[in-house]
Amino acid sequence: MSVRILHCGKSIENYYLCINEKVAGFARRGPTSGDTIYFVVKPEKKAYCGARAVLSEITDKRPWQDADSYPQAFTLENLEFCKPFEINILSSVGGQHWNLKYLQGAKAINDPNALDVLDRCFSEVKLDKPYIFETTRHFIFDFEEVDSDEDIELGDHAEIAEDLSESKLNIMGTFLTIKFRSEQHAVSGLETLVNENFYELFDDFPENRTLLISDNRMFKTAGITSTKNERVSGVSGIPDALLVRFDKGDSCPFQINLIEYECYGETRSKSVDKFNYLNGHIIPQLMRFASTFSVVTDGAIRDQTVRAWTQKVIDYVYSNDDVTEKVSGWIRMLYPGIREQQISLHLNHLLEQAFRTNIRVVLIIDELTPEQRDTIRNVINSFKLDAPSSSVDFAAYVVRLQQRINVINTDAEYAISVQK
Repeated sequence: MSVRILHCGKSIENYYLCINEKVAGFARRGPTSGDTIYFVVKPEKKAYCGARAVLSEITDKRPWQDADSYPQAFTLENLEFCKPFEINILSSVGGQHWNLKYLQGAKAINDPNALDVLDRCFSEVKLDKPYIFETTRHFIFDFEEVDSDEDIELGDHAEIAEDLSESKLNIMGTFLTIKFRSEQHAVSGLETLVNENFYELFDDFPENRTLLISDNRMFKTAGITSTKNERVSGVSGIPDALLVRFDKGDSCPFQINLIEYECYGETRSKSVDKFNYLNGHIIPQLMRFASTFSVVTDGAIRDQTVRAWTQKVIDYVYSNDDVTEKVSGWIRMLYPGIREQQISLHLNHLLEQAFRTNIRVVLIIDELTPEQRDTIRNVINSFKLDAPSSSVDFAAYVVRLQQRINVINTDAEYAISVQK
């Protein structure tokens, strides 16, 4: 396992969000479970290390305002704290270019002398709780604060370089961005290809901790009936897929993800067509899903939908032996020593809890601007759930179809694509 330094720059808020939420985000892939991470922040003119932890499991949890900047994130375990020490102490073993050797892109540190300095400096000033910088007193923390009246002794080491020159990127190949034919085309449809390659595409959702149900016809909202017992049109819908995510560390271990695939494809190429489709179809559809489990929907209808969908998930789980074993394993992790006869009862309870308090609407689409993403998120977040300070969450993923132009180096990590 590797040792890395995660530099939060001047964002003290991000630094403390990592600590409070026990999660670390990275701008590039590379870190793996089991890596030890030293957290660094630059509150004023100096950069300090004040915490370290071990990366646990990959997660889709990204609590930072600039969450889109961190495509890979991990939950944390074995979180430890220390009285902050200047990270440029590493110049004593790394020389003039220590920052390039140890800080660049949260790279793995292979220098045993540097590893010894980090461990020794941290261990000599360990604290039971996180040190709170004076400039961050306005933040709310889950930990009891350690007094910070005593000034940190500053050294005279060189400042950390603001602009770290990047190492050369090795290119695996070149690709051409092409359009999906449509959403459900049997060969080149967005939904078709994503469902076939879901776990290879979304490493945020490890297969051993998620359950993907792509049979969308299983799930239809209860809808509303008139006084004549006729269904009112336009108020029910079917998500394209449902994903159950398991996280044993959450207060609600199950999260329900309602997945909606949308594709402009080859038929909607004009800006006006995309605008009308987004505002006239996509957003109303996502709102319909969010409202189904929100308190804005009549309680009786909401209860009916929750019970029906819970039972459908349970039926799906017990229709396949491999799925049954996986989900039963989740229950055993939560309740060690549980009897087999009780697993289905706990599963029913946890699913109902999730449908009521831990819902997320997920949009998978071939084109979406950051501004559109933020607008939809604000709309979906406005739907409150049946729990204090809880609302429907939202996530969006843009998926593009690439056609190979040339393969240069099969061992390289990066690729270049062009859209004509």
